Amino acid sequence: MSGPRLSFHLPQELEAHEPPEARGIARDQVRMLVAHRSSGELLHTFFDAVPQLLDPGDLVVVNTSATIPAALDAVDDRGEPLVVHLSTHLGGDRWVVEPRRIDVDSARTLRWEGPPAASPIRLSDDGILRLVEPYRGDRLWVAQLSLPMAPLPWLSSHGRPIRYQYVDRPWPLEVYQNVYASEPGSAEMASAGRPFSTEVITRLVAKGVGVTPVVLHSGVASLEAEELPYPERVKVHTPTAMRINATRAAGGRVIAVGTTVVRAVETAADEGGTVRPFDGWTDLVVTPERGVAVVDGLLTGWHEPEASHLLMLEAIAGSALLDASYEASIVESYLWHEFGDVHLIVP
Repeated sequence: MSGPRLSFHLPQELEAHEPPEARGIARDQVRMLVAHRSSGELLHTFFDAVPQLLDPGDLVVVNTSATIPAALDAVDDRGEPLVVHLSTHLGGDRWVVEPRRIDVDSARTLRWEGPPAASPIRLSDDGILRLVEPYRGDRLWVAQLSLPMAPLPWLSSHGRPIRYQYVDRPWPLEVYQNVYASEPGSAEMASAGRPFSTEVITRLVAKGVGVTPVVLHSGVASLEAEELPYPERVKVHTPTAMRINATRAAGGRVIAVGTTVVRAVETAADEGGTVRPFDGWTDLVVTPERGVAVVDGLLTGWHEPEASHLLMLEAIAGSALLDASYEASIVESYLWHEFGDVHLIVP
């Protein structure tokens, strides 16, 4: 497997510090760079132009996983305050979690270094978290979570959305939800879909472009480490599998909204590219060597230098078009991260 290949300097001023609504624009008015795979042409436009760029018979696949308030204040058994990010629910009382240190100067959280937090870790309202064992490295842990009620109601009262250092103030959970989000479970927003508005979806459907859901509950990202994706829970229901197969058979294009959708759909596909219903875990990593069997195009955000997701983008766009897109995005001052601009790769 090749390592992440695209390296560049991301100027701090290109980090989106707040939602577009706070910058005075609607969510569907963020900028969009369109990269055409066949011609290599790059087009600079706005997201609400998506219906003009797709054809009747195309199919847009979205991830309807909703964001949970996964950041929790805590104190370890030595009395040291910390923040715990819930990443992935493994079933029962077991979760994958990320303990994070609190930077005393900025009050922001940092990747944990040194000896692990002393377990048990005490949460608000009698919540207890016990670290069990490291989970695929030294950043994440398998933990037992003991709460006085079911996790989602408890989190709604005591948790908050995960926020990294580039977002300069807290925002409510609603800001971290896509308009079609319906099944809570993601530690972080499937942010490629954030620009969709009900109006854009209506225009797509009116044109004859299909929209269909999958579910992939995404875990925590790590902006401080170039790590490959961890196993995540996926659901591809029968109607979605049938619509994807019918679209491909009729010559339509399958456009994934986000890297999570690519991972879900490609997991559910057999070697010939036929998608089957799927409900389980995926550890698939899409690379240029592996390629894609189903997805023709991708709407995605802008990814950090050397991020593992860039392997997937290269598999879909090719290295030359990906390099040109990222060079243009820096020159044209596109904004990064979950509140930033987007990148559409089309055949």
